[in-house]
Amino acid sequence: MGKKIETIVMIFDCEGLGLKHFWKPLVEVYQEFFGLLEENYPETLKFMLIIKATKLFPVGYNLMKPFLSEDTRRKIIVLGNNWKEGLLKLISPEELPAQFGGTLTDPDGNPKCLTKINYGGEIPKSMYVRDQVKTQYEHSVQINRGSSHQVEYEILFPGCVLRWQFSSDGADVGFGVFLKTKMGERQRAGEMAEVLPSQRYNAHMVPEDGSLTCMEAGVYVLRFDNTYSFVHAKKVSFTVEVLLPDEGMQKYDKELTPV
Repeated sequence: MGKKIETIVMIFDCEGLGLKHFWKPLVEVYQEFFGLLEENYPETLKFMLIIKATKLFPVGYNLMKPFLSEDTRRKIIVLGNNWKEGLLKLISPEELPAQFGGTLTDPDGNPKCLTKINYGGEIPKSMYVRDQVKTQYEHSVQINRGSSHQVEYEILFPGCVLRWQFSSDGADVGFGVFLKTKMGERQRAGEMAEVLPSQRYNAHMVPEDGSLTCMEAGVYVLRFDNTYSFVHAKKVSFTVEVLLPDEGMQKYDKELTPV
């Protein structure tokens, strides 16, 4: 290129960002990556430009924020609906792929520039090293036959994400998420608003993980169900987290100054 390159501009395309990306082991990989970046190459990043940010982006950003210095946070720019115009304020059109608003294409005219950019996607199962990762759980409970166990979490404002992982010993277990309609007392499943329908999971064979965006504030109940078993008690191990959105990332479209 004829000149020394010391900094980079990253474009983070959030199209398709969903709850599956908040799987705990995956989030821990992100956190480790950003931690290494901060410790070893803090001045390499010039800007990180976020495009097509979904409603879940503030939650994801809040998970990464503790691993980013204040200086790095200032380099993160979230672009709104006019993101193509925003990119062109910082990147020359001949260096920007056509699908992002520039003029760069492959020799065959492909706007995605597949000869220059290696796009991600789902990892095929043929590439798996092993089928599952051994998980360390924070809680363990014995659920008697014909009984259930409820775990309550108070959500103070909409937009929070409930994330869970659990496994059972020896047999399947039921699981569902409910919203309490009366505060200060234990309610049966039929007395609460059903948020995630209860169903049986073979968590003794494959650990179960999932997440839920809380659309309203209130007390959410994660219910482990063994009422259908008249013979066997069940040991269930689980971890539950409440992920908060970052209020500072709620407003997009920062003013950009050409560099």
